[in-house]
Amino acid sequence: MKKKERDSMANFEEDWNQLDLSQLQDRGSKKWVAMMLPEHVKMLREYSEEIKKEPRPDLNEFDYEAIQDQIVLAMKRNVEIKIKRWKEGEFIYNRGTIQWIDLRKRTIELEDPFRSFELYIDEIVDVSLLE
Repeated sequence: MKKKERDSMANFEEDWNQLDLSQLQDRGSKKWVAMMLPEHVKMLREYSEEIKKEPRPDLNEFDYEAIQDQIVLAMKRNVEIKIKRWKEGEFIYNRGTIQWIDLRKRTIELEDPFRSFELYIDEIVDVSLLE
């Protein structure tokens, strides 16, 4: 190799070692969207929403019994409870005191300081007392 080629190779290696790859910004899926059909974009958005959803917890009879015991205890003591519900792939938390339970409609009326609302019993996955 000639001296000129060796110097240029050394300069290239120095430049390569000093290159900061963290400054490169990939556009991700944005660069491919222009080549996709609208149906594909819609399917990808639906898929990304679907994978964000949480699976419904698998409760057994002991879990349901523990939930029932907590609800009965909260009603007897008239204390505030925190209810964890699963609805359409996400967990929802509610706090308040239980006013009444309607077993025919399978609902619980819960009252917090601002309003009262009904919760479906079938959506409840966890209950804890807040004393």
